[in-house]
Amino acid sequence: MASSAHKHHHHLPNPYATTAAPPPTPSTQPNEAADALSCLLHRLTPNLTLSLPTRHSSPPATAVVTTPPLISLSDPAETLRSNLLSAGSQFGFFQLTNHSIPSQLAASAESDALSLFNLSPDEKQLHFPKNWPLGYDAGDDDDEESTISGESSVCLDSACSSESTELNLTSLREFTADMAKLGLQLTEELSCAFGFDNPARPDPNKVCSLMWISDSRGTSSNKPALSGRIYPYAIGLQYQIRCQKYSILTDSGWTVVSPNVDTILVTLGDIAQVWSNGKIKKARGRAGPNLSGANNSDCVSMTLLITLPVDATISPLLPKLDSGNGEESNPENDCSSKSAKEERIFNSFSFEDYAWRIYHERLHSKDPLLRYRAQLQRPLLFHTSINDA
Repeated sequence: MASSAHKHHHHLPNPYATTAAPPPTPSTQPNEAADALSCLLHRLTPNLTLSLPTRHSSPPATAVVTTPPLISLSDPAETLRSNLLSAGSQFGFFQLTNHSIPSQLAASAESDALSLFNLSPDEKQLHFPKNWPLGYDAGDDDDEESTISGESSVCLDSACSSESTELNLTSLREFTADMAKLGLQLTEELSCAFGFDNPARPDPNKVCSLMWISDSRGTSSNKPALSGRIYPYAIGLQYQIRCQKYSILTDSGWTVVSPNVDTILVTLGDIAQVWSNGKIKKARGRAGPNLSGANNSDCVSMTLLITLPVDATISPLLPKLDSGNGEESNPENDCSSKSAKEERIFNSFSFEDYAWRIYHERLHSKDPLLRYRAQLQRPLLFHTSINDA
């Protein structure tokens, strides 16, 4: 179990006090058998043509660029939810139009975000001291195979709190607040579309939001797209200020998308998949800028994550769900599914333990949710060849 020293992640600590890093959970301990097998396979002769998954997963160089499904927030409720059901079950991502976020606000927020990365390393650590997952992450791990190599990031709470009154983050704070409201609206619409109970409806404190800002400027185009820290979330939102390609790792493999300018790229995460009892197709981690053959001078991405407090429990939220012990969940939900009782695909598990493990995970070729699937439900959701991993 991870230490409680990092649980209160909505408030940044005093910059002069060091927050002790939690001890590794059992799931983060080295797998000696796997390491031994890896060493053995690496010693095999080349003519066996056996390839191992790399520690980085990245999209194929010849990936076809697709346009995410377009969903208008101004459509009638029935049409909107039908479109969300289609996009969520088939793709796990879409682009949102007719939203309420002004383009000028997004551009001003990006200027605020860029100013954060222009600070000196000492200033970044002082203004945004580390309090997992909040704070500045330099992305300078000595291991060249590290998942964070080549990318630095700042994770902020919903108020974009900092330890400094000198930073002018007015536009970033307003942008974050507006994106969070939009994310909560989408959470409600998705719950109605897929028939799961929205935990934020009775109590908004059941969910929270984080603004994750990543700086990929200077990262070479041959770096893997999945280079940033991974953190669990239900919905991720990225405003499209300019024409930009993104790489998304879904249950079916890598997809390169090119959303329209002034739309919002929405990705559905692992929490949403569990809430829907597997009905939602998820994106693993945040959508990352696809740097292949592109000018990455402006590759600073701002992603608003609708996620959970660290002390939460993740579990399927469908009504009439067979819990496996003969009991039946029956939450009061106006949008609840009227279908017959179905089997539980995922077991309940600790958000903190799960988040801590995948945040520090180095191997992303396996679906991190597989270990939480019910014993009688073990089909692989992620279909790709070992060479694509």
